[in-house]
Amino acid sequence: MTAPVHDRGTRVAGNGLDHGYRAVALRLPRVSALLSARSLAICASLVIATVVLGVVSLGLGTYPVPLDEVIGALLGTADDQARMLVVGWRLPRALFAIACGVALAVSGAIFQSLTRNPLGSPDIIGFSSGSYTGAIAVMLLLGSTRYLDIAAGAIVGGVVTAAVVYLLATRNGSVQSFRLIIMGIGVAALLSSLNSALMLSVSVDTAMLAAVWAAGSFNALGHEQLWPMVALLAVMLAALAALAPGLRQLELGDDAARSLGLPANRVRAAAVVLGVALTALVTAAAGPISFVALAAPQIARRLVRGSGLLLVPSAVVGAFTLLASDVLAQRVGMPVGVVTVSLGGAYLAWLLISEFRRRT
Repeated sequence: MTAPVHDRGTRVAGNGLDHGYRAVALRLPRVSALLSARSLAICASLVIATVVLGVVSLGLGTYPVPLDEVIGALLGTADDQARMLVVGWRLPRALFAIACGVALAVSGAIFQSLTRNPLGSPDIIGFSSGSYTGAIAVMLLLGSTRYLDIAAGAIVGGVVTAAVVYLLATRNGSVQSFRLIIMGIGVAALLSSLNSALMLSVSVDTAMLAAVWAAGSFNALGHEQLWPMVALLAVMLAALAALAPGLRQLELGDDAARSLGLPANRVRAAAVVLGVALTALVTAAAGPISFVALAAPQIARRLVRGSGLLLVPSAVVGAFTLLASDVLAQRVGMPVGVVTVSLGGAYLAWLLISEFRRRT
């Protein structure tokens, strides 16, 4: 059950604590939490906006479908042509955009929490490049285009890259966030050269196929690719939910976390593997899609005016952002990866300028 709390900001009913903001106390048999009323309102609004945008997107395309027929197709009352267009072709794409947005945003929130730096995103610190390298190695060297094979290659590539970056960034037994980002940028540049070499080592037709996939697109993805991806995402999110309290303790510092009995290194390693796996899951399905993992957690932080690990707000922001980017990509005739890079590049420039001004 939930108990609303009032009285100038947040006063938890029955204990007399004022937390300085309006909130709702969540009390379940084994779980209790204090949820910001602003965060709940923002998340609910974004969920509604995502659903509305998703329904509208189902009617867009070469053959437009009126909104009433879209709703009829979803309810099973429309004709066969409308059901094929809406449910068979367009619905999987919209669901893929939402699921991939959630995965990327949550992955970005994990790494930004671990590094305590807004630039600590898998895009920036090279983990996405490692997943991309593993995926194209499976495609180009092993000749496999099966989703599970590409996903396995992407996860292995991302985990190996993460291990190398963390090893290079470790000094005196601790990982420094600034060194992590710098080393990650260097490793990402090295992997980019390796990817180019792999492209040059195969036939032109195979390289072109990999290049099209590398643009990042939800084209040609259907129900047969959607449901395995959603099942894997659900498992990873459940594992992350169990790991989230430990991640929040790590934000206090390793010494404080260890004093509370937390195995800091094991929790950090598990979080890195989960974050890489979430990025690899998207890379295997749609190719590399950049900047959602970087931008979504920071946008969520500003919307809810919160701090620390914001998994749910980041997830809903990521879902809406990637779905909106895909709708725009369809209208302009580009892969969604091109749109996110264009918008994300502008956001990254603004973020760097803001961080520079804040530190000077």
